Amino acid sequence: MLIPIIASCSSQTAPYNSKEKLGPQVNYTITGVDAGAGVMASTQTALKSYGLEKQKWQLQPSSTAAMTSTLDKAYKNKQPIVITGWQPHWMFTKYKLKFLKDPKNVFGQAEHIDTVVRKGLKKDKPEAYEILDNFHWNAKQMSSVMLKVNGGMDPNKAAKQWIKKNPKMVNEWTKGVKKVHGDKLKLTYVAWDSEIASTNVIAQVLRNQGYKVTIQSMEMQPVWASIATGAADAQVSAWLPKTAAKFAKDYKGQYEDLGPSLKGAKVGIVVPQYMHKINTIDDLKNK
Repeated sequence: MLIPIIASCSSQTAPYNSKEKLGPQVNYTITGVDAGAGVMASTQTALKSYGLEKQKWQLQPSSTAAMTSTLDKAYKNKQPIVITGWQPHWMFTKYKLKFLKDPKNVFGQAEHIDTVVRKGLKKDKPEAYEILDNFHWNAKQMSSVMLKVNGGMDPNKAAKQWIKKNPKMVNEWTKGVKKVHGDKLKLTYVAWDSEIASTNVIAQVLRNQGYKVTIQSMEMQPVWASIATGAADAQVSAWLPKTAAKFAKDYKGQYEDLGPSLKGAKVGIVVPQYMHKINTIDDLKNK
């Protein structure tokens, strides 16, 4: 199902034409990511809420890598493209993009990415708990790691470089925390570019503290389940209050939320800035 959409986008040669309706220019298609991602469910809701389904608009699942590859090809040729997007993400640094305004608030307000740990971690591994509780950074810092990984650098190497260049911030996370000696710690994460960056950075910080850290990527539901059951110790990929709302509710009382590691995150429908007449979700059907 993915191949025809990518083929149609990559073979498309006509640049965006603001004088023509957008729908036919992009085959009435929003290029999405993994079907289980929270932004996909919200986008399906948006298609219904804004009456886009009645005008043949559809959401095409793919993967983050396929979506960004399709975006890259379209952007270089100033072709029209509509995608699901979230920030922080390196694509907002590499390309000039914009979120479409959402007057019906389907995607909600700004999100935050929380650190969630298993019950009992504070008692069992107080040093890890304190570092995880102290962990916080901003979108620019996260994007700098993401860009290096996107450029082909190993995520762990990118994390080590960032830590080396930002000792002051890392010291804020570890100040006064005792070193440990080989205690095991497991982190799970959703394999989004943002979470690959954050998980590798905090994992390396914990290794430098003396922990033997393993990390494992999973779909969103198993990530939450792993924390709730104690199969894993922590995750730093809890997009709230909307994206991971279902799982936060399903496992309520079975985990501890340490609060945001990053504030001001956002999800929604995204287009390149050169599509200057497309500024709201309503514009997809009207312009």
